[in-house]
Amino acid sequence: MSQWQQTGDHFYPERADFTRQLDDDDDFAGHLMSGFPSMCRRDLANQIGGMLRPRGQTWFHPRTPNEKINKDQGAKVWLDYMGETMHDWMRDSISGFSRATKQGDHDFATFGQCVIQVTKNKNKDFILFRDWHLRDVAWAENAEMEIDRVHRKQKMEARNVLRYFGRSNGEIAATVRECAEREPFKEIPIQHIVVPADDYDLSRAKNYRGLPFISIYVDTENEKVLEEVPTARLGYVIPRWQTVSGSQYAHSPATVIAIPDARLLQRMTLTLLEAGEKAVDPPMLAVGENLQGGVNLWAGGITYVDPDYDERTGEALRALQLDKSGLQWGVDREQRVSEMIMRAFYLNQIQLPEVSGDMTAYETQKRVEEYVRNALPLFEPMESEYNAKLCGEAFDVMMELGAFGNEWELADSMPEILRGQEVRFTFESPIQQAKTRANSQAFLQSSQLLAAAMQLDPNTRFDFDARQATRDAIEGTGAPANWLLPKEQADKMAAQAAQAEAEKADDAEAMAMLGQGADVAARAGDAMSSINQALSGA
Repeated sequence: MSQWQQTGDHFYPERADFTRQLDDDDDFAGHLMSGFPSMCRRDLANQIGGMLRPRGQTWFHPRTPNEKINKDQGAKVWLDYMGETMHDWMRDSISGFSRATKQGDHDFATFGQCVIQVTKNKNKDFILFRDWHLRDVAWAENAEMEIDRVHRKQKMEARNVLRYFGRSNGEIAATVRECAEREPFKEIPIQHIVVPADDYDLSRAKNYRGLPFISIYVDTENEKVLEEVPTARLGYVIPRWQTVSGSQYAHSPATVIAIPDARLLQRMTLTLLEAGEKAVDPPMLAVGENLQGGVNLWAGGITYVDPDYDERTGEALRALQLDKSGLQWGVDREQRVSEMIMRAFYLNQIQLPEVSGDMTAYETQKRVEEYVRNALPLFEPMESEYNAKLCGEAFDVMMELGAFGNEWELADSMPEILRGQEVRFTFESPIQQAKTRANSQAFLQSSQLLAAAMQLDPNTRFDFDARQATRDAIEGTGAPANWLLPKEQADKMAAQAAQAEAEKADDAEAMAMLGQGADVAARAGDAMSSINQALSGA
């Protein structure tokens, strides 16, 4: 808690309420002399959402672990339909997805982790996302380093306790029912606990159906169990950026590296502000007995001197001489520290490389490869720990809600090749875009090499599978799956076209042969006519 508090003080002051209440701090963020560290955190968090979950497009794609199945056109189209349905539900304002992930991105960038609950709404007909304060959540890992136990605290208004748990299998305290009538907005401390079913007394869990987890809501103030039900899911997504052995909690490599520079920047900024203030309003040296009424240095102020004062004995009031040579050094050092903080937050690495028109395909490909190497430490854990788990949990909830249709509809529409397969997700991130663009660049480069090779030997065209290369290059551009025909259909059409060309060639050859026969017959007729004329003349 103390570590998160210090990190929040420097980078996320509006979230720095781990060990103190922000309401108790009258001078909010008064300890900060510069907002640059907080601005870097803001920019990184905004980039996480903008680049990994771009608005207005489907940024994830359901796929299977089998790449051969993923290349099947029918399976790909069906999976893309599932992805579009998920995207529509998640982007609906009712789900709270945008708000939860926006808050989660800032927690992730600052503290290296966030807690997002994925559940159903009260009516059990839509999906809900909610981000929780790290201060209120604790979790534990199992032997496989997977989080399987979550404890979360919250305060719920008395009226909402009755609304959400009035029909549950638990017990609501009489005092809470009274508060719901007299003080409906009074907050009741509630704790949500999710534990593995193996670690729980299953005789207490009603309607246990062999599900892996038990979800319990407890009124801690009145020691009443409000709800106790089995569940198929943990219900929480807790992405962790970078962990160390021996701890289930993560940290942000950005803020860990930047916090000493942030402290230094605050001190330097304060020193420069004080130095600038002294330069503009320097300290004064006064001869006290020669001044009347004090020193008045504000605009328009008048300082009175004793009428018997003789200026030949020295100035009654003068500014102290200060050495200002260090100001320029301090400004330069402040700029260097700010650049180090930007580098710590990867702000110099998250932009895609610029590609000029005069660059060759090889040069472009090399720049993209360099970008992937530099950005990989940032985006790789976000894809696997953040987006993948968030989409997986959302997919499970939506399956329970029947978002994709009932079991019979799914069975009828699902391609046979997908039956029994596990659903995973791929994402439209800068790294994925860079990797897929490599296929397009390789296609263009290969085409140039092939054109040069065919000038030397036309038979080299048989060494290149142009159709497969074209399909891979089009997929590399990010084109929708339904832009390409299924490979079986394309092969069939290509075979039909080849057959038609062959038949056309055969017809042309037959016509040529008929033409040659007609010419021979004409010549023979002419010869017979000449013979007949010769015989009749004779």
